[in-house]
Amino acid sequence: MIYPTAREWLFSVKTFAAAMLALYIGLKLELPRPYWAMATVYIVSNPFVGATRSKALYRAAGTMLGAAAAVLFVPPFVESPYIFAAVVALWTSTLLFLAINDRSARSYAFMLAGYTMPLIALPAVLNPAGVFDLALTRTEEILLGIVCASVVGSAVFPSRLAPTIVARTDAWFRDAALYAKETLAGRIGGATLAACRQRLATTINGLELLLSQLAYDHTRPDIVARARELRGRMQLLLPLMSALGDPLVALASTGRPLPAPFEALLADIVAWFNAPLPTDDTPEPVADDLRQRIADMQPGPDELAAWDGVLLSSALWRLKQVVDVWQDCRTLRVIITQEKGSWTPRYRHWRLGGTEQYFDRGMLLFSAASAGGAIFVSMCIWIASGWNDGAGAVTLAAVAVCFFAALDEPAPQVFTFFVYTCLSVVLAGLYLFVILPTVHDFPMLVLFFAVPFIVIGSLIPRPQYSLATMLTAVNTATFLSIQGTYDANFLTFVNGNLAGPAGLLFAFVWTRVTRPFGAEFAAARLIRSSWHDVVLSASTRPVADQRNLTARMLDRLLQILPRVAATGDTRHTPVESFRDLRVAFNALDLRRLRRRLGADEFAALERVLDEVRVYFQRCLARSDRQPVPASLETAIDTALERVVKWGEAAAAEGAQPASMSRRLRRDALHALVGMRLSLFPGAAHPPGREPAS
Repeated sequence: MIYPTAREWLFSVKTFAAAMLALYIGLKLELPRPYWAMATVYIVSNPFVGATRSKALYRAAGTMLGAAAAVLFVPPFVESPYIFAAVVALWTSTLLFLAINDRSARSYAFMLAGYTMPLIALPAVLNPAGVFDLALTRTEEILLGIVCASVVGSAVFPSRLAPTIVARTDAWFRDAALYAKETLAGRIGGATLAACRQRLATTINGLELLLSQLAYDHTRPDIVARARELRGRMQLLLPLMSALGDPLVALASTGRPLPAPFEALLADIVAWFNAPLPTDDTPEPVADDLRQRIADMQPGPDELAAWDGVLLSSALWRLKQVVDVWQDCRTLRVIITQEKGSWTPRYRHWRLGGTEQYFDRGMLLFSAASAGGAIFVSMCIWIASGWNDGAGAVTLAAVAVCFFAALDEPAPQVFTFFVYTCLSVVLAGLYLFVILPTVHDFPMLVLFFAVPFIVIGSLIPRPQYSLATMLTAVNTATFLSIQGTYDANFLTFVNGNLAGPAGLLFAFVWTRVTRPFGAEFAAARLIRSSWHDVVLSASTRPVADQRNLTARMLDRLLQILPRVAATGDTRHTPVESFRDLRVAFNALDLRRLRRRLGADEFAALERVLDEVRVYFQRCLARSDRQPVPASLETAIDTALERVVKWGEAAAAEGAQPASMSRRLRRDALHALVGMRLSLFPGAAHPPGREPAS
């Protein structure tokens, strides 16, 4: 283990100072539970000011909403305990569903509102008349912790979020350079490329939450917008590189050496990918030079009649897209770093601009319902047992099932929650019965707290230790139940604080039973959903907004990649998911182009789309990827032949401008070749379209 860095020690000391300040003010104000203010500091604190502020804001909003719900529901339902249990479960599961349907920072408000209601309502069932006072004081204690964490985090050596986003994007740039090197060398598989692809997807997914917090970091709105544009371009590079790999592999498989200028172009693009990032937004002449060389190498109309001519044209077309996206990424990174500069997109496409995300609503609904079921059953057990302190078991069970509801397999994390809660009980008992009896004033209390809390807090910024250390700090502060005067009873401590671990153990068993499936099941559902969109893309049904359809498919792809990598599933590899996406994109291109060609070409393209739709419907019907039928390959080859002949006839007849007919012909050929390479990777060239000799 690497020792904590100076930045991590600074964060821990700041958090501890804010926690002690919150505890001191809570004691001075004689709040009933000042330890809640201390615990709240550890919950909302983050190494970055923007993240702390957003978390504090949404925790405050969620706390007040949950407290209001407790005041609203306790009086009318407290005399009907099982109905009350259903109300609490329904409230929490509904708010949880809203939370996991939102991947921005504001989801925290919904989650807090969901489990704050039982945190306040359940202890009030024995004294329903005091629920308003309990809700008010709990809100005051939490708001006190929020204010202390925000003030100290902002005033004492604040750490901005923007440099961290830049650092993460720089790591992405290094991985993207490696990915480009491997792809342009004609390698589309292997452990190196798979690991690189996984890191790229993880970085892009991790930026989503950070960008939602960036607005709270005193970052200008235009820079936030540029950061979102950068993430969008980063998202596009993966499928574009994947689409480029297939024609490069197909060109190599023809047995003919690649043209020397083309090989030099590939080498220069790899060198540009590895070049240092620019320090200003001055246009890069190397990008313009690469685009000109790509344009100069484009095969002529006669060369497109040969298979390797079409492959070369397709590869060059993809290369230009990659160059444009990479230049956009480099320019946007400069603007974000320097917080100045202008940007004109180089990569433009009619499908760009969508904002829709993909959510597996059925799975999210099941997750929320499972959490609600855990709360209802645990409340029924508590009611039936008559255990006065059993409310603590229900509340911690509610927190656990809400915290990890969005995970594919929450049970291991719930068990971690249980383990570190037990550790917190032991640590709190040690303090309460061995150390605190010797404490006579607040400064001495601070000294006794300093070493363990600062050491634990130094590990919170590290993702691999964040959950365990945060839980230990928060639960220890809560279980200590520090008041204005020392009053500790061992039996009361044991009875009250064993309820929490008991509730977590129930939550672990519940999630293990009700959610035994993991990433493989989630990946399978995502893949089937992607097949639905391929069917839609290849059908005659109207698509309300193709830009949002594209955005949804890209977002889902980035959800599939880490899950497939985690399962090691050899039936549905990441490469297959990329190819499914490309089939959908090529189908959309063919839908757009078919009516602009002749009648015979329209019929040929219609047959291709019909065959694609029928094939993916068969995959959906059998819930598994099926062998691609030979009839689909025949349909694509026939369409390729028709489009080539149409281009020759259109040029000869002069029915439309030559430049337009050439562009339509090229676009149709690119879509058909992309479709063929995606569905039949490694297949031989089409009959009658041998490589040029």
